[in-house]
Order: sequence, then structure tokens, then C-alpha cells
Amino acid sequence: MNGLYYTLNKYRKQILILIDAIIALVSYAIPMVISDSQHENILVFLESIIIFIVIYIGTFLAMGVYKNMLRYAGIQDIYQCLKASGLGNLIFLIVTIRLNIIISYYEYFLMLLISSFLTSSIRIVYRTINIYKHNFDTKIKINVMIIGAGRATDLLLSELDYNNPYNYSIKCIIDDDETKKNRDMHNIPIVGDKNKIAEMASKYLIELIIISMPSVDAENKKNIIEICTATKCKLKILPAICSLISSDDKLNIINKVRDVQIEDLLGRDLIILDCFLIKKYIKNKTVLITGGGGSIGSELCRQIASYSPKKIIILDIYENNIYEIQQELIRKYNDDLNIEVEIASIRDKLKLQKIFSSKKIDVVFHAAAHKHVPLMEHNPEEAVKNNIIGTYNLVLLADKYEVDKFVLISTDKAVNPTSVMGATKRVCEMIVQSFNKHSNTDFVSVRFGNVLGSNGSVIPLFIKQIKAGGPVTVTGENVTRYFMTIEEAVQLVMKAASIAKVGEIFVLDMGEPVKIKDLAYKLIKIYGLEPDIDIKVVYTGLRAGEKEYEELFLNDKYVYEGSGVSKIFIEKSIDYNEEQLFEIIAEMKIAAKNNDTDLIMKLLNKAVPTFKYNYEK
Repeated sequence: MNGLYYTLNKYRKQILILIDAIIALVSYAIPMVISDSQHENILVFLESIIIFIVIYIGTFLAMGVYKNMLRYAGIQDIYQCLKASGLGNLIFLIVTIRLNIIISYYEYFLMLLISSFLTSSIRIVYRTINIYKHNFDTKIKINVMIIGAGRATDLLLSELDYNNPYNYSIKCIIDDDETKKNRDMHNIPIVGDKNKIAEMASKYLIELIIISMPSVDAENKKNIIEICTATKCKLKILPAICSLISSDDKLNIINKVRDVQIEDLLGRDLIILDCFLIKKYIKNKTVLITGGGGSIGSELCRQIASYSPKKIIILDIYENNIYEIQQELIRKYNDDLNIEVEIASIRDKLKLQKIFSSKKIDVVFHAAAHKHVPLMEHNPEEAVKNNIIGTYNLVLLADKYEVDKFVLISTDKAVNPTSVMGATKRVCEMIVQSFNKHSNTDFVSVRFGNVLGSNGSVIPLFIKQIKAGGPVTVTGENVTRYFMTIEEAVQLVMKAASIAKVGEIFVLDMGEPVKIKDLAYKLIKIYGLEPDIDIKVVYTGLRAGEKEYEELFLNDKYVYEGSGVSKIFIEKSIDYNEEQLFEIIAEMKIAAKNNDTDLIMKLLNKAVPTFKYNYEK
């Protein structure tokens, strides 16, 4: 059976041309029989049939009717078919008049009606059979509710009519528009607004809810998701409508339905910064990205590559990660992008010297760092070697070789730090600020909170724990964090590079902090499960170096100047003794080399007085 279907599909165009040729033949013959027309010469009769078939099929080919797929046939396709039929009949009329073939206008009219009706009907019948074939599939159906009765849902339902690989059975639609209530969309009832979600989920035994509201604002999306999670149904969501209708695979919308992601729950619109200045700044520049194989570094590579740089130099110590981003960029850009890969540690000053002296680098994005808080608590010497000494090496060379701009990627954990990682990143910020005062290079830091989906972040851990059946481990009921997406973080980094002039710290307005506990509960519900019933939530307590809440600014008494860009702030620098700072860094280098952790802690506290550390830990 499958072999027959494959054969029919392979020769679909030829079979359809044959069917239309038979239709043309029948359309010509029937009027002649009905009108009892008599042709003096049988050869003229046969020639006129052949002429009609050739003109008819030729018109359909010329107008691209056979390029359309029958199972996707809709109003536009039927309209195109009718136009081709009408034009073919008109051309035949003109040809017969020129050739003095006598056919009455009555016969012409019947030919037009019959041919147009039959060619359209064959396409409608095929589409109907295809729909019913899916509707009567014996596989187990999944009862589905759709939220939203707009254009996106129309596209989705249109595809499900002929392509339903997941065996969805759409039971009802929810929409807040009162004018749509009690009406049907593709024969699916619109049963009410969002207040009806729980009731209808119970009535129709809904297993999956698809949120099909691509244009809804973040706050309303969050509210709808929270209502849906209370039903214990699994949740999925359609992306932006532009991605549906502009894609080369625009007909395959069902595969674009994705799981609800944690950024859908942030309750704020994702920040999209104007890229004009970024593109203008990056174009034709040689850009070095340290830590280029990591979460932030690899996204930097992707976005920078789209702005036509002269060259991208990707530096990382881990060859597997850097290989993956290199191959991804090669596949996408081929020879249109100049990429160089350097396997190197930022601790290796001699290797860095070789790179800077030979490459004429214009911009450095410094993303290489040890960032895992608990691990750095137990390995403070490694945090100092990599974060502080590595950054110091890069800053010295950027200054020496007159790099145009140096952008340090920092973290909110550098603000009044309680962890070794946070303290080392605060020292990095101070190094960058100090050099900016005396260098021709513009040095700038960018500070942001937790990055959703990055390596080692809490969300991927929660998802793994949920899929494994739990438990989900949360540090504490009141622990809060600021969150942003990788795309937002990288936009901020590049925007800072394009506008930075004063060497200050750029901070993204990330809205209100979010409770980690709330994220865990919402993620569990998104998977259609009940926290503490289906999936156990366990509170483990704060880990070494962690605190209940993070801060974005060093001290509230300082004034934070606007950057001139919405959602970005510039923090005023705090005075510190630069000479003492670099003396401490020199001592840290020796202490780290000797693995003297006690001395490292004391030196970190001396460099960053707000670093609170219990030396007896």
C-alpha cells in the first residue's frame, strides 16, 4: 500500500495532467452530443478536440497550476484553477474562430462550465478524502484546546486538516473576543474567554493546551500560562506569527509548536535593542571573542557574524565547544565569513601576546571565565588564575596593541559579593575601570543577571530533574534572581561596545527579580504535573558562596546615569586606590601559584571590602 502511495505521489503531476486531459476531452464531447452537432469532416472534429486539449493543458502548465500540492488545495488554488480553465477556453474560442472551425457559442459555454467544474471538483475531492483519512485514523487521539482564534490558529487548523502527525483532536478554542463566542472556526467551537479554560479542559477531557497568541504581550501571556498550568494539562505555544508566514517551511506549522519556555513566564517583554549602531560599529572590524565556545561566547559569535565583520577570532581552551560553533558558522556563511580559531587559555600570556601582535584586533569581547559559584568556593586559586589574572593579561595586551574597544562580561554576583566567583569578577571590573583612565583603548564592563539556558544555569537542571521524575532541588523558598535570555545578554554586550565612551559599567534593566521556587513550580506545571504530588520539590539550603538575592548596583546612594538607550543604565564608578589594587593583584598571582587559599581569601577581601567571607569555612 505504501509502495502504491509512493508511486502515485512520485508521478502526481503526470497523473493530474492525464486526468485534466480526460476532463478536457469530456468537456468538449458532451456539448457536441447534447447539441447533436454534426461535423462534415471527422478529421476536423478530432483535430479540434486535440487542439482544445493541448490549449487547455498548456494554459494550466503556463499558469503553474500543477506546482500546487493537491493536499494543500484551498480557495486560492481553486481560484487559480478556475482562471486557467477560463483562459484556456477563451484561447480555444479565439483559435477556432481564426481557423474557421464552426462551434456554437452555446457549446463553448457548456465546455467552459463542464471543464471548470470538473477540474475544480477533482481537487476538492482529493482534499476532502485526505482530510477524512486523517480524521478516521485509528491511532489514539490527543484531546487539544487552542487558546486564541486569530490568524495563527487559522494556519494551524488548516494544516491539521491534512497533516496531523501527533494525532491531535482539537476539541475547542478559547478567545477573549466576545464577538467570536459561540461561533466555529474550521468546525471547532469557540467556547468562551480565558475564564472558561479550566471548565472546558474538564468538559472535553483536554490533555494538551496550545497557546496560539503570537502577538500577546508578556504580562497577558504569563497570566494565561498560569491559568493553563492549573488544569494540569501539558502546554505548548506557537512562536511569533512572522516566523510562521515568512519561513521557507511555512506550511509545516505544526512542527513550529514548541514547549512553553521559561522566558514566557518572566512577565516582561523581551528586550530588543536597535541594531543599527551595532552593525555600523562591528562592520569590517576584526573581533576577538574569548570563551567563544561557551553559552554567551557562542551567541556573540552568531550575532557578530551577521554584522559583516572583517574577521572573527574565536578563542577558547575547550576544543569541543569551539569546534561546534566554528562548524555552525561555516555551514551558515561558507566563505563569506573569515573565521579563525585559537585554542588557548587566557592564563597563557605568551600565547595571547602572539595573537595580539599578529592579528591587529579592533574589538575584544571577554567572555572567558570560571562562573560556577560553589565550585569556585572550593577552588579559589583557579578562580583567581582564570578570572583575575586572565583578565589582567588581556587588558594589558589590549592596551599595548591599542585595541579600539575592550568589553568585559561581568555578573550581578560582583555586587557586594558573598562568593569567590563574584569577588573575582568585581576585581575584573576594577581592572577594566582603572585601565580606561590611562589607555587609548575604551574599556567597558557589562553586568547582568542569570542567563536562561546557559551552561550550568538552574533552568536546564530543573528540566532534567523533572524529566527524570524528580525531585527538583531548590535552594530556598525566598531565594530570588534576575533573569534574562542569552539573546538579550548578547545584545546588551554589543550595544555597550557600540556606544561606550567612558569606561563605566553598563547594566540592563531586567525588571523585577523572580523567585527560584516559583520558577520550579511553574516548570513542573508546564509539563502537566503537580508539584509535591507528581514531582517532589526539595529545599537544599544555600550553597557555599550563594545569597538569597542578587543586586545590580553597588550602592543605592550612587546616582545611575542613563545611557541614552532604553533599558540600559550606566553605573557611576566608586573611587578606590588603583596602586593598591595592582599590588594586591601581584600578590594574588603568587598566592594562586602557590595554592595558598587562606591568603587568597584575605587578598580578595582587601581588594573588595564588601566581600563577606568566613575564613573558617
